[in-house]
Amino acid sequence: MKVVVVGGGFAGLNFIKSLASNKQFEITLVDKNNYHFFPPLLYQVATSFIEPSNISYPFRRMFQTKDNLRFHMGSLLKVNPENNTIDTDTGTLSYDYLVLALGTQTNYFGMESVQQKSLPMKTIDEALSLRNHLLLNMEKVVRMQHTSRRDGLLNVVIAGGGATGVELAGMLAELGSYIAAKEYPEIKDFRSHLYLVNSGPVLLGPMSGTAQIEAEKVLRKLGVNIVLNAAVKDYINGKVILSDGREIETESLIWATGVIAREVPGLPAEAVTRGRRLLVDEYNKVMGQSNIYALGDLCFQTTDPNYPEGHPQLAQVAIQQGKLLAKNLTHIQRKYPLKPFKYNDKGSMAIIAKYKAVADLPKFSFKGFFAWLVWLFIHIIPLVGFRNKMKLAFSWMWSFITNNPTLRLIIRPATDPNPNKERQ
Repeated sequence: MKVVVVGGGFAGLNFIKSLASNKQFEITLVDKNNYHFFPPLLYQVATSFIEPSNISYPFRRMFQTKDNLRFHMGSLLKVNPENNTIDTDTGTLSYDYLVLALGTQTNYFGMESVQQKSLPMKTIDEALSLRNHLLLNMEKVVRMQHTSRRDGLLNVVIAGGGATGVELAGMLAELGSYIAAKEYPEIKDFRSHLYLVNSGPVLLGPMSGTAQIEAEKVLRKLGVNIVLNAAVKDYINGKVILSDGREIETESLIWATGVIAREVPGLPAEAVTRGRRLLVDEYNKVMGQSNIYALGDLCFQTTDPNYPEGHPQLAQVAIQQGKLLAKNLTHIQRKYPLKPFKYNDKGSMAIIAKYKAVADLPKFSFKGFFAWLVWLFIHIIPLVGFRNKMKLAFSWMWSFITNNPTLRLIIRPATDPNPNKERQ
Protein backbone atom coordinates (compact mmCIF):
# COMPACT_ATOMS: atom_id res chain seq x y z
CA MET A 1 0.00 0.00 0.00
CA LYS A 2 1.36 3.40 -1.01
CA VAL A 3 0.78 6.16 1.54
CA VAL A 4 1.65 9.73 0.62
CA VAL A 5 1.86 12.23 3.47
CA VAL A 6 1.93 15.93 2.61
CA GLY A 7 3.45 17.96 5.43
CA GLY A 8 6.13 16.97 7.94
CA GLY A 9 4.86 18.87 10.98
CA PHE A 10 3.53 17.42 14.23
CA ALA A 11 0.62 15.59 12.60
CA GLY A 12 2.43 14.15 9.60
CA LEU A 13 5.56 13.14 11.46
CA ASN A 14 3.73 11.41 14.31
CA PHE A 15 1.58 9.57 11.78
CA ILE A 16 4.68 8.35 9.94
CA LYS A 17 6.53 7.34 13.11
CA SER A 18 3.51 5.34 14.29
CA LEU A 19 3.00 3.57 10.95
CA ALA A 20 6.64 3.03 9.95
CA SER A 21 6.93 -0.33 11.73
CA ASN A 22 4.24 -1.80 9.46
CA LYS A 23 6.16 -2.94 6.38
CA GLN A 24 2.94 -3.39 4.41
CA PHE A 25 2.88 0.37 3.90
CA GLU A 26 5.30 2.25 1.64
CA ILE A 27 5.28 5.80 2.97
CA THR A 28 6.45 8.90 1.12
CA LEU A 29 6.63 12.24 2.87
CA VAL A 30 6.23 15.37 0.76
CA ASP A 31 7.44 18.65 2.23
CA LYS A 32 8.82 21.90 0.81
CA ASN A 33 11.59 21.80 3.43
CA ASN A 34 14.02 18.92 3.90
CA TYR A 35 13.71 19.14 7.69
CA HIS A 36 11.20 18.97 10.51
CA PHE A 37 11.19 21.89 12.94
CA PHE A 38 9.56 22.70 16.27
CA PRO A 39 7.30 25.78 15.84
CA PRO A 40 6.75 26.57 19.55
CA LEU A 41 10.40 27.62 19.84
CA LEU A 42 10.65 29.73 16.67
CA TYR A 43 10.49 32.91 18.71
CA GLN A 44 13.70 31.90 20.49
CA VAL A 45 15.43 31.61 17.10
CA ALA A 46 14.04 35.02 16.12
CA THR A 47 15.44 36.60 19.29
CA SER A 48 18.92 35.05 18.95
CA PHE A 49 18.46 32.83 21.99
CA ILE A 50 18.93 29.44 20.28
CA GLU A 51 20.22 28.20 16.94
CA PRO A 52 17.88 26.97 14.17
CA SER A 53 19.62 23.58 14.33
CA ASN A 54 18.47 23.18 17.95
CA ILE A 55 14.85 22.85 16.82
CA SER A 56 15.21 21.18 13.42
CA TYR A 57 16.20 17.77 12.07
CA PRO A 58 16.62 16.48 8.48
CA PHE A 59 13.91 14.10 7.25
CA ARG A 60 16.35 11.90 5.35
CA ARG A 61 18.47 11.45 8.48
CA MET A 62 15.30 10.52 10.33
CA PHE A 63 14.28 7.94 7.72
CA GLN A 64 17.65 6.33 6.98
CA THR A 65 17.03 3.20 9.06
CA LYS A 66 13.54 2.52 7.62
CA ASP A 67 13.33 0.77 4.25
CA ASN A 68 9.68 1.69 3.73
CA LEU A 69 10.11 5.45 4.21
CA ARG A 70 10.95 7.90 1.42
CA PHE A 71 11.19 11.68 1.21
CA HIS A 72 10.10 13.87 -1.70
CA MET A 73 11.05 17.53 -1.50
CA GLY A 74 8.40 19.68 -3.12
CA SER A 75 5.30 21.81 -2.66
CA LEU A 76 1.78 20.52 -3.26
CA LEU A 77 0.15 22.00 -6.36
CA LYS A 78 -2.99 19.88 -6.75
CA VAL A 79 -4.74 16.73 -5.56
CA ASN A 80 -6.25 14.52 -8.27
CA PRO A 81 -8.76 12.26 -6.46
CA GLU A 82 -10.06 10.78 -9.70
CA ASN A 83 -6.77 9.03 -10.45
CA ASN A 84 -5.18 8.90 -6.96
CA THR A 85 -2.26 11.21 -7.68
CA ILE A 86 -0.93 14.51 -6.45
CA ASP A 87 0.99 17.10 -8.44
CA THR A 88 3.93 18.85 -6.82
CA ASP A 89 6.29 21.44 -8.23
CA THR A 90 8.90 18.68 -8.48
CA GLY A 91 6.84 15.81 -9.90
CA THR A 92 3.70 13.67 -9.67
CA LEU A 93 3.15 10.95 -7.07
CA SER A 94 0.54 8.19 -6.92
CA TYR A 95 -1.08 6.92 -3.72
CA ASP A 96 -3.45 4.37 -2.25
CA TYR A 97 -3.95 6.59 0.79
CA LEU A 98 -3.30 10.32 0.93
CA VAL A 99 -2.75 12.07 4.26
CA LEU A 100 -2.89 15.86 4.18
CA ALA A 101 -1.11 17.57 7.07
CA LEU A 102 -0.10 20.91 5.60
CA GLY A 103 -0.98 22.97 8.66
CA THR A 104 -1.66 26.69 8.47
CA GLN A 105 -0.20 29.91 7.18
CA THR A 106 -0.36 33.47 8.45
CA ASN A 107 -3.73 35.19 8.10
CA TYR A 108 -3.58 38.94 7.48
CA PHE A 109 -7.37 39.33 7.36
CA GLY A 110 -7.27 41.01 3.97
CA MET A 111 -4.92 43.84 5.01
CA GLU A 112 -2.55 44.02 2.03
CA SER A 113 -0.23 46.62 3.56
CA VAL A 114 0.22 44.50 6.69
CA GLN A 115 0.89 41.41 4.56
CA GLN A 116 3.54 43.21 2.53
CA LYS A 117 5.36 45.04 5.31
CA SER A 118 4.91 43.13 8.57
CA LEU A 119 7.20 40.39 9.88
CA PRO A 120 5.57 36.95 10.28
CA MET A 121 7.11 34.11 12.26
CA LYS A 122 5.76 30.78 11.00
CA THR A 123 8.94 29.25 9.55
CA ILE A 124 12.67 29.02 10.22
CA ASP A 125 13.30 31.36 7.28
CA GLU A 126 10.92 33.96 8.70
CA ALA A 127 12.43 33.68 12.20
CA LEU A 128 15.92 34.29 10.80
CA SER A 129 14.65 37.18 8.71
CA LEU A 130 13.11 38.71 11.82
CA ARG A 131 16.36 38.25 13.75
CA ASN A 132 18.33 40.00 11.01
CA HIS A 133 15.80 42.81 10.79
CA LEU A 134 15.86 43.58 14.51
CA LEU A 135 19.65 43.44 14.75
CA LEU A 136 20.11 45.63 11.67
CA ASN A 137 17.75 48.22 13.11
CA MET A 138 19.79 48.31 16.31
CA GLU A 139 22.94 48.90 14.28
CA LYS A 140 21.24 51.74 12.40
CA VAL A 141 20.18 53.41 15.62
CA VAL A 142 23.68 53.54 17.10
CA ARG A 143 25.02 55.12 13.89
CA MET A 144 22.38 57.80 13.64
CA GLN A 145 23.40 61.41 14.01
CA HIS A 146 19.83 62.65 13.99
CA THR A 147 16.89 61.35 16.03
CA SER A 148 14.00 61.89 13.61
CA ARG A 149 13.81 58.16 12.75
CA ARG A 150 15.05 56.82 16.07
CA ASP A 151 11.69 55.89 17.56
CA GLY A 152 10.56 54.22 14.35
CA LEU A 153 13.68 52.05 14.29
CA LEU A 154 13.56 51.17 17.99
CA ASN A 155 9.82 50.63 18.38
CA VAL A 156 8.78 46.99 18.05
CA VAL A 157 5.05 46.29 17.80
CA ILE A 158 3.89 42.72 18.35
CA ALA A 159 0.36 42.07 17.10
CA GLY A 160 -1.28 39.23 19.01
CA GLY A 161 -1.60 38.55 22.74
CA GLY A 162 -1.63 34.77 22.54
CA ALA A 163 1.19 32.49 23.67
CA THR A 164 3.49 33.45 20.77
CA GLY A 165 3.04 37.19 21.30
CA VAL A 166 3.49 36.95 25.07
CA GLU A 167 6.58 34.74 24.83
CA LEU A 168 8.14 36.95 22.17
CA ALA A 169 7.46 40.14 24.15
CA GLY A 170 9.00 38.64 27.28
CA MET A 171 12.09 37.45 25.44
CA LEU A 172 12.66 40.81 23.72
CA ALA A 173 12.19 42.67 27.01
CA GLU A 174 14.78 40.48 28.72
CA LEU A 175 17.21 40.93 25.85
CA GLY A 176 16.77 44.67 26.30
CA SER A 177 17.49 44.37 30.01
CA TYR A 178 20.49 42.02 29.96
CA ILE A 179 22.10 42.46 26.56
CA ALA A 180 21.13 45.68 24.79
CA ALA A 181 22.42 47.79 27.67
CA LYS A 182 25.86 46.11 27.41
CA GLU A 183 26.23 45.79 23.66
CA TYR A 184 24.40 48.94 22.59
CA PRO A 185 25.33 51.52 25.26
CA GLU A 186 24.04 54.25 22.97
CA ILE A 187 20.50 52.91 23.49
CA LYS A 188 19.34 53.59 27.04
CA ASP A 189 15.62 52.86 26.78
CA PHE A 190 15.15 49.76 24.64
CA ARG A 191 12.45 48.15 26.80
CA SER A 192 10.19 51.21 26.67
CA HIS A 193 9.93 50.74 22.91
CA LEU A 194 8.19 47.34 23.08
CA TYR A 195 4.45 47.25 22.38
CA LEU A 196 2.19 44.21 22.67
CA VAL A 197 -1.17 44.82 20.98
CA ASN A 198 -4.14 42.53 21.52
CA SER A 199 -7.69 42.89 20.21
CA GLY A 200 -9.15 41.19 23.30
CA PRO A 201 -9.42 42.44 26.89
CA VAL A 202 -6.78 40.04 28.27
CA LEU A 203 -3.56 38.33 27.24
CA LEU A 204 -3.53 34.54 26.75
CA GLY A 205 -7.28 34.55 26.07
CA PRO A 206 -7.79 30.74 25.91
CA MET A 207 -5.97 30.19 29.22
CA SER A 208 -7.08 30.58 32.84
CA GLY A 209 -7.52 33.84 34.71
CA THR A 210 -4.43 32.97 36.76
CA ALA A 211 -2.34 32.76 33.60
CA GLN A 212 -3.82 35.94 32.12
CA ILE A 213 -3.17 38.04 35.23
CA GLU A 214 0.36 36.69 35.65
CA ALA A 215 1.27 37.35 32.01
CA GLU A 216 0.17 40.97 32.14
CA LYS A 217 1.79 41.56 35.53
CA VAL A 218 5.19 40.14 34.52
CA LEU A 219 5.31 41.87 31.12
CA ARG A 220 4.35 45.25 32.54
CA LYS A 221 7.08 44.86 35.17
CA LEU A 222 9.55 44.17 32.35
CA GLY A 223 8.55 47.46 30.75
CA VAL A 224 6.40 46.18 27.89
CA ASN A 225 3.67 48.58 26.76
CA ILE A 226 0.52 46.42 26.67
CA VAL A 227 -2.36 47.68 24.54
CA LEU A 228 -5.63 45.78 25.03
CA ASN A 229 -9.01 46.00 23.26
CA ALA A 230 -7.36 47.37 20.14
CA ALA A 231 -6.68 45.58 16.87
CA VAL A 232 -4.22 46.50 14.14
CA LYS A 233 -6.22 47.94 11.26
CA ASP A 234 -3.42 49.03 8.92
CA TYR A 235 0.29 49.65 8.54
CA ILE A 236 0.97 52.75 6.45
CA ASN A 237 4.00 55.01 6.05
CA GLY A 238 5.84 53.38 8.91
CA LYS A 239 2.92 53.69 11.32
CA VAL A 240 0.74 50.98 12.84
CA ILE A 241 -2.87 52.14 12.88
CA LEU A 242 -4.99 50.73 15.71
CA SER A 243 -8.76 50.32 15.82
CA ASP A 244 -9.04 52.88 18.64
CA GLY A 245 -7.40 55.56 16.50
CA ARG A 246 -3.93 55.39 18.04
CA GLU A 247 -0.85 55.30 15.85
CA ILE A 248 2.55 53.79 16.70
CA GLU A 249 5.56 54.68 14.60
CA THR A 250 7.62 51.59 13.84
CA GLU A 251 9.62 49.78 11.20
CA SER A 252 9.04 46.47 12.98
CA LEU A 253 5.49 45.14 13.09
CA ILE A 254 5.68 41.47 14.12
CA TRP A 255 2.54 39.59 13.10
CA ALA A 256 1.79 36.93 15.72
CA THR A 257 -1.98 36.74 15.35
CA GLY A 258 -4.27 34.83 13.05
CA VAL A 259 -3.79 31.72 10.95
CA ILE A 260 -5.64 30.17 8.04
CA ALA A 261 -5.37 26.62 6.74
CA ARG A 262 -3.21 26.09 3.69
CA GLU A 263 -5.12 25.68 0.46
CA VAL A 264 -5.50 22.21 -1.07
CA PRO A 265 -6.39 22.65 -4.76
CA GLY A 266 -8.30 19.78 -6.37
CA LEU A 267 -10.71 18.94 -3.56
CA PRO A 268 -14.41 19.83 -3.97
CA ALA A 269 -15.61 23.12 -2.47
CA GLU A 270 -18.09 21.34 -0.19
CA ALA A 271 -15.17 19.72 1.67
CA VAL A 272 -13.82 23.13 2.71
CA THR A 273 -15.24 25.05 5.67
CA ARG A 274 -14.39 28.16 7.72
CA GLY A 275 -10.77 29.09 7.99
CA ARG A 276 -10.23 27.04 4.80
CA ARG A 277 -10.09 23.89 6.94
CA LEU A 278 -11.14 20.52 5.50
CA LEU A 279 -14.25 18.82 6.86
CA VAL A 280 -13.45 15.34 8.16
CA ASP A 281 -15.41 12.54 9.82
CA GLU A 282 -14.62 10.90 13.17
CA TYR A 283 -11.74 8.97 11.56
CA ASN A 284 -10.21 12.08 9.94
CA LYS A 285 -11.37 11.06 6.47
CA VAL A 286 -12.12 14.07 4.24
CA MET A 287 -15.84 14.38 3.51
CA GLY A 288 -16.79 12.87 0.17
CA GLN A 289 -13.47 11.03 -0.23
CA SER A 290 -12.72 7.34 0.23
CA ASN A 291 -8.95 7.38 0.76
CA ILE A 292 -7.97 10.96 1.59
CA TYR A 293 -7.41 12.05 5.20
CA ALA A 294 -6.63 15.39 6.82
CA LEU A 295 -4.89 15.95 10.16
CA GLY A 296 -4.07 18.68 12.63
CA ASP A 297 -4.65 22.36 11.97
CA LEU A 298 -5.81 21.61 8.44
CA CYS A 299 -8.88 19.60 9.43
CA PHE A 300 -12.23 20.55 10.98
CA GLN A 301 -13.84 17.75 12.96
CA THR A 302 -17.20 18.12 14.74
CA THR A 303 -17.77 14.51 15.84
CA ASP A 304 -15.88 14.78 19.13
CA PRO A 305 -18.60 15.23 21.82
CA ASN A 306 -16.39 17.59 23.82
CA TYR A 307 -15.57 19.77 20.79
CA PRO A 308 -18.72 20.10 18.64
CA GLU A 309 -17.35 23.31 17.10
CA GLY A 310 -14.04 21.73 16.13
CA HIS A 311 -10.77 21.24 17.95
CA PRO A 312 -8.35 24.04 18.81
CA GLN A 313 -5.44 24.31 16.40
CA LEU A 314 -2.84 23.02 18.83
CA ALA A 315 0.15 20.70 18.56
CA GLN A 316 -1.36 18.09 20.87
CA VAL A 317 -4.43 17.71 18.66
CA ALA A 318 -2.21 17.13 15.64
CA ILE A 319 0.00 14.63 17.46
CA GLN A 320 -2.92 12.59 18.77
CA GLN A 321 -4.72 12.57 15.41
CA GLY A 322 -1.58 11.44 13.61
CA LYS A 323 -0.99 8.53 15.99
CA LEU A 324 -4.62 7.38 15.87
CA LEU A 325 -4.85 7.51 12.08
CA ALA A 326 -1.78 5.27 11.85
CA LYS A 327 -3.53 2.71 14.06
CA ASN A 328 -6.75 2.98 12.07
CA LEU A 329 -5.04 2.39 8.73
CA THR A 330 -3.52 -0.75 10.21
CA HIS A 331 -6.99 -1.76 11.42
CA ILE A 332 -8.42 -1.18 7.93
CA GLN A 333 -5.75 -3.49 6.53
CA ARG A 334 -6.55 -6.16 9.12
CA LYS A 335 -10.32 -5.55 8.96
CA TYR A 336 -10.51 -4.54 12.61
CA PRO A 337 -13.02 -1.98 13.95
CA LEU A 338 -11.88 1.63 13.74
CA LYS A 339 -11.57 3.99 16.70
CA PRO A 340 -13.08 7.48 16.42
CA PHE A 341 -10.92 10.41 17.46
CA LYS A 342 -11.44 12.05 20.85
CA TYR A 343 -9.04 14.73 21.98
CA ASN A 344 -7.33 14.25 25.33
CA ASP A 345 -6.61 17.78 26.56
CA LYS A 346 -3.34 17.69 28.49
CA GLY A 347 -3.35 21.42 29.21
CA SER A 348 -1.46 24.41 27.90
CA MET A 349 1.59 26.42 28.95
CA ALA A 350 3.37 29.67 28.16
CA ILE A 351 6.72 31.06 29.25
CA ILE A 352 6.64 34.77 30.04
CA ALA A 353 10.18 35.57 31.11
CA LYS A 354 13.20 34.06 32.82
CA TYR A 355 11.95 31.83 35.67
CA LYS A 356 8.38 32.96 34.96
CA ALA A 357 5.80 30.76 33.23
CA VAL A 358 2.15 29.77 33.51
CA ALA A 359 0.57 26.34 33.16
CA ASP A 360 -3.05 25.24 32.87
CA LEU A 361 -3.53 21.53 33.51
CA PRO A 362 -6.94 19.84 33.24
CA LYS A 363 -7.62 20.11 36.99
CA PHE A 364 -5.50 23.05 38.21
CA SER A 365 -3.30 25.96 37.18
CA PHE A 366 0.06 27.12 38.51
CA LYS A 367 2.70 29.73 37.76
CA GLY A 368 6.22 30.86 38.58
CA PHE A 369 9.52 28.99 38.74
CA PHE A 370 8.07 25.49 38.87
CA ALA A 371 5.90 26.18 35.82
CA TRP A 372 9.03 27.48 34.08
CA LEU A 373 10.92 24.24 34.83
CA VAL A 374 7.98 22.15 33.59
CA TRP A 375 7.82 24.27 30.42
CA LEU A 376 11.53 23.65 29.74
CA PHE A 377 11.15 19.90 30.26
CA ILE A 378 8.04 19.59 28.08
CA HIS A 379 9.62 21.54 25.24
CA ILE A 380 12.74 19.37 25.15
CA ILE A 381 10.94 16.01 25.05
CA PRO A 382 9.23 16.40 21.62
CA LEU A 383 12.42 17.46 19.83
CA VAL A 384 13.58 14.94 17.27
CA GLY A 385 17.02 13.49 17.86
CA PHE A 386 19.01 13.00 21.08
CA ARG A 387 21.67 15.44 19.89
CA ASN A 388 19.10 18.19 19.47
CA LYS A 389 17.79 17.69 23.00
CA MET A 390 21.27 17.85 24.51
CA LYS A 391 22.25 20.90 22.47
CA LEU A 392 19.09 22.75 23.41
CA ALA A 393 19.37 21.87 27.09
CA PHE A 394 22.98 23.12 27.16
CA SER A 395 22.12 26.27 25.20
CA TRP A 396 19.27 27.11 27.55
CA MET A 397 21.36 26.42 30.65
CA TRP A 398 24.26 28.57 29.47
CA SER A 399 22.06 31.42 28.25
CA PHE A 400 19.95 31.58 31.40
CA ILE A 401 22.98 31.41 33.71
CA THR A 402 25.01 34.05 31.86
CA ASN A 403 22.13 36.18 30.55
CA ASN A 404 24.31 36.45 27.46
CA PRO A 405 23.60 34.12 24.49
CA THR A 406 26.14 34.55 21.70
CA LEU A 407 24.03 34.05 18.58
CA ARG A 408 23.44 37.64 17.49
CA LEU A 409 24.81 37.12 14.00
CA ILE A 410 23.52 39.08 11.03
CA ILE A 411 23.76 36.52 8.24
CA ARG A 412 22.21 37.31 4.89
CA PRO A 413 22.09 35.06 1.81
CA ALA A 414 24.59 35.96 -0.90
CA THR A 415 21.76 35.74 -3.44
CA ASP A 416 20.18 38.88 -1.98
CA PRO A 417 20.87 41.44 -4.74
CA ASN A 418 20.87 44.29 -2.24
CA PRO A 419 21.58 43.03 1.30
CA ASN A 420 21.84 46.57 2.68
CA LYS A 421 18.43 47.72 1.48
CA GLU A 422 16.07 49.08 4.09
CA ARG A 423 12.47 48.06 4.55
CA GLN A 424 10.10 50.56 3.01
